[in-house]
Amino acid sequence: MKKNFLQILVFVLVLSILPLFALEVDRNELESVGSDTVVFINYTGPQNVVQAKSQIAEIGASMGRSVATDPSKAGNFGNSGKYQVIHAVDSTQKDKLDADILVIGPNATVDHIKNLRTIISSYLVSAYDYSQKDADTLAVFITVYNAVYRGNLNAYSQKYNTVVMNNLTAEKAGLSVNYEEWPGKSQIVIPLAKIGGGLSTIDTSVISDDKVVESMQEDDDKGIDERKNLVDIKEREADKATEKAQVAQKKATEEQKKLEEEKKELDNKKQEVAKAEKKVKENPKDEEAKKELDDAQQAVKKQEEVVEKQEEVTQKAQEEATEQQAIADKKRTEAQEDRKEIAKDQKSVIEEKAKNDAVKNTAYGLKLSEDKEMLSTLVKMDADTGRIIKESPVTVIRNRIVYPEGENFVAIAGKTGGNATVKLVTLDGTNMEIIGESAQTIAEDSAIVTHNNYYYAVIADGEKYTLGKFKQDLTLEYSSRMTVDPSTPIMVTDKGVVVTASKGNLILLNAKDLTQITE
Repeated sequence: MKKNFLQILVFVLVLSILPLFALEVDRNELESVGSDTVVFINYTGPQNVVQAKSQIAEIGASMGRSVATDPSKAGNFGNSGKYQVIHAVDSTQKDKLDADILVIGPNATVDHIKNLRTIISSYLVSAYDYSQKDADTLAVFITVYNAVYRGNLNAYSQKYNTVVMNNLTAEKAGLSVNYEEWPGKSQIVIPLAKIGGGLSTIDTSVISDDKVVESMQEDDDKGIDERKNLVDIKEREADKATEKAQVAQKKATEEQKKLEEEKKELDNKKQEVAKAEKKVKENPKDEEAKKELDDAQQAVKKQEEVVEKQEEVTQKAQEEATEQQAIADKKRTEAQEDRKEIAKDQKSVIEEKAKNDAVKNTAYGLKLSEDKEMLSTLVKMDADTGRIIKESPVTVIRNRIVYPEGENFVAIAGKTGGNATVKLVTLDGTNMEIIGESAQTIAEDSAIVTHNNYYYAVIADGEKYTLGKFKQDLTLEYSSRMTVDPSTPIMVTDKGVVVTASKGNLILLNAKDLTQITE
């Protein structure tokens, strides 16, 4: 998606001419996007604890299993401090949607949209027996949908029943685009078209409305793969609804025949009444004729009840056929329109890729991603125009400094708080993703200096800070015995490394093994 940053600060690194650590600063461009555009701000950096995808998926799966035991029964499932699903269903309200509400509790540590989607996807697989591929697709649309309608209770109230709305608040409804606002402030609404409906359980029309698709079109790849997958789901929904409509129509036809037969029987019984009435009229004192008339009238009454019940059965079958056919027509029409839009966007993406591939004079730079902590993102750009060609997912580079290391880059990256941490990292030059990191935690205000194929940075071990000397692969070679100020300048000279000790005095360390030379 277009990156919604207020400022872009570009540090041009033309590798063929710059010194190893030099960065030439150029304030290049100012980008902004519409307020309705969804740009998820994730934490992509070092972590204290790295969870396997299977562990993350189990969060959603465990809640889904609880719902699957009886999807028609409302209830709350999960851990209210971390992740909870409110299964908000009410069979008495037919005109509005039920919903599952995924609540991200205050103690939750999810900090990337991919992990949140994994939780939602595994929930859908476990609760409603979706395939993994379909669930993954729906999870993307559900998150974008909730971001688009974040805090908009009016929009939710138009679609959802009372029990759903009773569980939503304006401060929490939907999903913030910023991961820092997820814990304790998120109520992700998952619209349910039909409880236990299998493929059609989730209302795909609601989660893919015009606003949602328009937001996805702002992405660099315009969300084409996910949109194609949803079209496939809609087409299968249409096929399934068509089958149901055909079955219901067949039943309606059969029931109509039964109705006609019952009506004929009713006409026959009414004729019996007419005959009995004539006999009574001809002989008012004939008790046997009176009894015959009473029996005939009772038979008519019972047959009218049979006809009435049969009319209800026939009408219900016809309504089911009509409803399913309407669903089939709606889904098929949506799918056709979606395919047309996707085809247009595919052409645009191909043209953009060709445009980027044609750029020969490229440079790497840093773009300011967060003003408050002065965090940056590595980007690849057209050196002639300044246009960004590719952007790193890592938005937490500190110090506004990266060092070229072969075809890769070395920097300090990360944040503190939650599951985040700060480390030395290696970013690959192609996708600009983290491919290596130091075992040691780095002080968040640490400087980073390179000299003679080594990197120097301040190691944080609780409240103790020491200077570390790292190899090119970011393994620790030496650390100083002397504690230092966590934000000390680091200056490598021909006499040694000059740093500020924890007591505030300058000290000189041996550049080879970081032993103390003199104060």
